[in-house]
Amino acid sequence: MSQPVDVQGTPDASASAAPERLVAHLDMDAFYASVELLRRPELRGLALVVGGGRRNPAVPDLPPGQLPRLKDYVGRGVITTSTYEARKFGVFSGMGLMKSAKLAPDALLLPADFDAYRHHSRLFKAAVAEVAPIIEDRGIDEIYLELGDVPGARDTTPGDPQAGIRALGLRLKAAVKGATGLNCSIGIAPNKLLAKICSELDKPDGLTLLTRADVPTRIWPLPVRRINGIGPKAEFKLQGLGIQLIGDLATHPRGWLVEQFGNSYGAWLYNASHGLDDRPVVTHSEPVSISRETTFERDLHPRTDRDALTDILTRLCTQVAGDLTRKGYAARTVGVKIRFDDFRTVTRDHTLAAPVSSAAELIAASRLCLKRISFSRRLRLLGVRTSGLCDPADIGAMAAAAEVEPELDDFDEGAQPDIGGRRRPQPPSPPTRPSTASKPARVLKASEPEPGNYTLPLFDDEA
Repeated sequence: MSQPVDVQGTPDASASAAPERLVAHLDMDAFYASVELLRRPELRGLALVVGGGRRNPAVPDLPPGQLPRLKDYVGRGVITTSTYEARKFGVFSGMGLMKSAKLAPDALLLPADFDAYRHHSRLFKAAVAEVAPIIEDRGIDEIYLELGDVPGARDTTPGDPQAGIRALGLRLKAAVKGATGLNCSIGIAPNKLLAKICSELDKPDGLTLLTRADVPTRIWPLPVRRINGIGPKAEFKLQGLGIQLIGDLATHPRGWLVEQFGNSYGAWLYNASHGLDDRPVVTHSEPVSISRETTFERDLHPRTDRDALTDILTRLCTQVAGDLTRKGYAARTVGVKIRFDDFRTVTRDHTLAAPVSSAAELIAASRLCLKRISFSRRLRLLGVRTSGLCDPADIGAMAAAAEVEPELDDFDEGAQPDIGGRRRPQPPSPPTRPSTASKPARVLKASEPEPGNYTLPLFDDEA
């Protein structure tokens, strides 16, 4: 393999005299499946797949011989995760279950239990924080850590210059194991990009240490797709240029990559191939939106499956409301996402006068969005999204400051109270003759419904 060069054609000399950062990427091993195996240790060693829909409480208690198999599944669900035994058959997360059944027909199938996964996620993150408090949360099963200032991390011994960071890595793994009973893999490197690659090198239950000097021997022989940020399209183009490995990419000057891929992505490819990444470990970031969506096991009709759709909308709004409350936010904008049976996707948003966070308020706002969609086909997906997030403490002030209420599309404006509880001034109504053909106006409820007394049709009768 030829020597990588910079844009001027000289050997790259980016190493700094400053001490290398010590950044860790901690990734839980087959997380969802591993949580299931905690409850069902007799399933260890078997090909097991998690996915396919909401949890059936009766399924987890069945003996192994009676558990569902992939070959018995009918639907459009996807794999959430799979054990390493199942992965040997080519079955991985994100694959359709029916497609996976052709590869591993006898693999066991368990439904997902996200409450349990979130519980164990909180446990392992709390345990890690006791050892290394600078954490960037990247999802339910992975985090980044800044370890350079953790006491003992830079200790050395005569026979091992990485003795301190190695001991710290083992300590983190032990903390996770002690708190959850689960294994994780950790990659420790000078930056986030390299740490992410390293955490995958020795899975499962791995600990991989890498310095910048190790890049030629450990990173360059890997396929370019192993770089987080090179997707299928970029990989296809790189292969067309004769670039298969990260080391192949590193032989090309920055200027040539910029010509091929543009200023931003070309420069990033050059830096990534040389293991350069200066992104900090971000301990706090504000979410842009909070959402939930679900793909149905079968396509649902807006009229004949109205009750089922109403239940799904209510469940999604309740889940989003719980997410908002747990994370300490309220939302100014509520939106819905609809995917029809022809895969056409439609979204509608509605911005409110004051932020909301309760399930009832989200349902009411979602209905306003649904009123603006023409339902001429069956549905395969429904989602609810909130944005314009703010602190709930600001709700009162924002409601008091609002002078113009949002437009209530397709509703009898005079009959609608706004979400903040105030009513619009009512103009005098001209006298009208009663008509048995007219339908009463529907009123948006802003307060929480009484349990068991609240029904909210998803669509109008005309839909």
